[in-house]
Amino acid sequence: MLAWDQKVTMPEGGHPARADQLATLSKVVHERFVDEELGRLLERLRPLEESLDYDSDDGSLIRVTRRDWEKQRRVPTELRVELTRAAALGNQVWIEARATNDFAKFLPALQRNLELKRQYVDCFEWEDSPYTPLLDDFEPHMLTSEVAEVFGTIRPVLAELVQQAPRVDAEFFEQSFEAEKQEEFCKRVLDTLGLEKGSYRLDPTVHPFCTSFSNRDVRMTTRYNETGIDALWSTMHEAGHGHYAHGIADSLQRTPLATSPSLGLNESQSRTWENLVGRSRPFWLHWYERLQDTFPAQLGDVDLETFLAAVNRAEPGLIRVEADETTYSLHIILRFELEQRLVEGSLDPKDLPEAWSAGMADLLGVEVPDDTHGVLQDIHWSQGGIGYFPTYALGNVISLQIWASVREALPDLDAQMEAGELGELAAWLRDNLYSLGRKFTPKETIERITRSPTIDPQPYLAYLREKLAALPAGA
Repeated sequence: MLAWDQKVTMPEGGHPARADQLATLSKVVHERFVDEELGRLLERLRPLEESLDYDSDDGSLIRVTRRDWEKQRRVPTELRVELTRAAALGNQVWIEARATNDFAKFLPALQRNLELKRQYVDCFEWEDSPYTPLLDDFEPHMLTSEVAEVFGTIRPVLAELVQQAPRVDAEFFEQSFEAEKQEEFCKRVLDTLGLEKGSYRLDPTVHPFCTSFSNRDVRMTTRYNETGIDALWSTMHEAGHGHYAHGIADSLQRTPLATSPSLGLNESQSRTWENLVGRSRPFWLHWYERLQDTFPAQLGDVDLETFLAAVNRAEPGLIRVEADETTYSLHIILRFELEQRLVEGSLDPKDLPEAWSAGMADLLGVEVPDDTHGVLQDIHWSQGGIGYFPTYALGNVISLQIWASVREALPDLDAQMEAGELGELAAWLRDNLYSLGRKFTPKETIERITRSPTIDPQPYLAYLREKLAALPAGA
């Protein structure tokens, strides 16, 4: 709650005190959680765990809590405190550095976060890379080499698709779209996505995010830009995260199970609602006239086919959160590669802007004009979120695996979306995915829904090939 307030409503002057408050709480929580008494209690519960069905709430609670306890007790409390403090202080430094295009201002905070993360890595043993303990915080049980294998499969295909994709005219998005009307339309769409009224709120912030305090208190944020309507897809993206939190079973609340199994799975749902729903023809057959009515000067003369081509185009750009479906994962692959080099020590943090620009030129063929539109664009490193980025692209891949099961279960889904009815989709995902919370590992959860225990990039790549092939040549 303190972290949400820090990013949404807190005055700028409150950051130093807020960092201390968060550090104090992290110390109290960490000390209590890693206490030897909890270990003794978990050991006493081992016979019960072995007698319970693997799918039971209680068995899952004991199993998952034991893994958390065994991992966290390796981390000294003072290190946990400093990680939290540095993340809170770094957030404000990043905001100021981004606004003034001043990487040098941000560099000390980045170096501090990286130094602490290396100390954190030293608390663990790893199989393939020092990056793996950081990845495990967000994608449990997954190795760096497994991520590299998935990315190695999709990288050349995405690069080829981007190169071959037809250029699409989307200049109408370069106009000014009033922020008040953007907010009105976003909230109008949000009300139809199957979230229970009174269980969520939407607020503006510098970098969109979603957090939750329970399944009935979901906090989503978005960002209204001066041009375009990216705020709509940002809102639908965060609504996907919100759906996951909202759908977790009541029986799991206030336990370590009351979250998603991994950020990759969580991200699969933000991408589902943002892209598989929010960029689809059936969705816009319902909503486009309503959008035109909201912005008649900007979109009144733009027909549906032109609009759909624009929102589904593949066009390299500078900003990850504004990237299209095809180029998005290339942004993530760059960050994954840079993070590994930072952790391993083969890249000095002061050289990060240069490495970033070189990577953007190589992967996306774009020139980075300044650090605000380059290395300073994302919030994650300011908060010590190293290991987080790969989950975004993994989420893209997983979303299409789950979507195939959704399509099989809801054969008339297109007709429902065309009618503006998304409740059945939300209910199916809640009952089959969200309600499980963190009872099972990411691979176990994926297998329960898709009948495949592996992350398979092929449905994702086939989806993008089909989407780009449908774009009009020279649109």
